[in-house]
Amino acid sequence: MRLLYLLNVSNPHRLSADSGFTFANVLTPALTDAGAEVTVAAPVAVGDTRVEFEPTVSPTTKYRARFDPGLNGLVELIRRTRPEVVVANQIEVAPAVRAALLEAGRDALIAGYCHYLPFSFGTDGRLQLDPSLDDGGLGRSVLLSFVAGLAACDRVLTHSRTAATWTVAAAAHASVDLTGKLRIVPAPRDELLLRDPVDAAAPDGRAVAVYNHRLYQHYGTDRFTSLAGRLVSQAPVALMVMDMFGTRSAARVRLDPSPERYRAELAALPGVAVVSDRGSRRRYRGLLAGARFGIAPFRVGCPWSMSVIDCEAMGLPVMAPRTGWLAEHIDDDLLFDTADEAVAIATRLATDTEFHRVHAKRAFAATADLAPPVVAARYLEALR
Repeated sequence: MRLLYLLNVSNPHRLSADSGFTFANVLTPALTDAGAEVTVAAPVAVGDTRVEFEPTVSPTTKYRARFDPGLNGLVELIRRTRPEVVVANQIEVAPAVRAALLEAGRDALIAGYCHYLPFSFGTDGRLQLDPSLDDGGLGRSVLLSFVAGLAACDRVLTHSRTAATWTVAAAAHASVDLTGKLRIVPAPRDELLLRDPVDAAAPDGRAVAVYNHRLYQHYGTDRFTSLAGRLVSQAPVALMVMDMFGTRSAARVRLDPSPERYRAELAALPGVAVVSDRGSRRRYRGLLAGARFGIAPFRVGCPWSMSVIDCEAMGLPVMAPRTGWLAEHIDDDLLFDTADEAVAIATRLATDTEFHRVHAKRAFAATADLAPPVVAARYLEALR
């Protein structure tokens, strides 16, 4: 199978913070091991030299990534690589891929991977636009573009049951039928971040809890910031907050200044340390290894989180708000609806050795099916 993997890298200068690139960097070598001939078209190459590389230009904004697919370049790329399968990791570009295939005279299957859903569904079942993609009122246009991409795909891949259910529902709003197209293929774990949990005694003093998520407003960072003050004052817990981005460009800050604001607010709290992986996955592993448990993001309707999987693969239990995929994936003992429940769970993870041991082992076991060879086999089966 000749596979052309189209990858938008939104953070080319901070690859450790780009989940799409990390996904590709782990998955494409495993696809190669499984016998596929893979070409990645992206602003940066993946680490395995067996994977062919076609350089592209990184879109300057998240809206260009969705509305400016570069049709001329796509046609030439398809003519050069002669793919049998094209994977569009930005669903919105799938119609352009279909048009490029027609123009290039190629017949290839188009698979769209739903890395990011520009919507969610509330507890009342109503569709909600993602506020991070609604600048200037563009949210509905992004949603319609996403659904148009679904219609252009032969296969639609999602991370989870939650994401699949929401994707089908969003498509139905526009009378797009995904029957026979949809497959659930979760992202692979990063084998660098793999540590079988050990039976560790409760720490002497405060346990370290890690929050390793982007600090955007739409990730629910205001709710986490509010909870952080209570955790460090009411539980025997110190918080390690990951600064995933470092210094962002002026253009990105102008579009959304919330990460800088929350970083400053969190850093000012006693008992909270804001730390950076400095763009190194090995340093990131070391930071996770120093924590006792993780805290999931508060993003409304979270469909999946690579950072949660990172913690679990390192044998860290993750406590989470009861929402979206988190409620599907996280053990019920670690889910909370209120701040009081969150403080109680954090206290128990910090002090109850047996409770922590059981959930550390469950967390690690939950990633077993996410080993890259296992995911690659599922991925290729989904494309057949």
